[in-house]
Amino acid sequence: MSAPATRLSRQWPLADAAQTQQLGAALARTCPWPAPEALLLFLSGELGAGKTTLAAALLDALGVPETIRSPSFSLIEIYALRSGVAVHVDCYRLADARELEQLGLREYFTANTLMLIEWPEQAASALPQPDLALHLAFAGAGRICTVSARSSAGESWLGQLEQQLIMSDVNRD
Repeated sequence: MSAPATRLSRQWPLADAAQTQQLGAALARTCPWPAPEALLLFLSGELGAGKTTLAAALLDALGVPETIRSPSFSLIEIYALRSGVAVHVDCYRLADARELEQLGLREYFTANTLMLIEWPEQAASALPQPDLALHLAFAGAGRICTVSARSSAGESWLGQLEQQLIMSDVNRD
């Protein structure tokens, strides 16, 4: 299966975990929510690049009241939100994309569901195209986050995110 075409892409440097958390919170503030169908956000990058840190900050900013747990061992964590549900999945330990079916994810591809998928490349053939794909890469002492829109909802989300981050930079100066 070939990778979905990128419609729009942006990069941001992240000096530390605090900036990774700020990006996660900005993603939450700009999330096109509620949505008429599931929103998919893919998070990829090397071990320790900040995928779970970003996801936890996003979920926290969306109002998840309980402790946000890494799905590394459980593979899936589900959180109730005011206007829907967030499903956080870690595909790192999957040996085969078919294992994803056993998690029952198909039932969550519905309206008002935000799907956060870490290590999507481990199950790419079993997943629908994401709205946004984030890739975190090490760059010196920090990280570079590349955000790519892969749908019209993703383009809107990325446009709002870019405006949010520009305004944050303006207000810091």
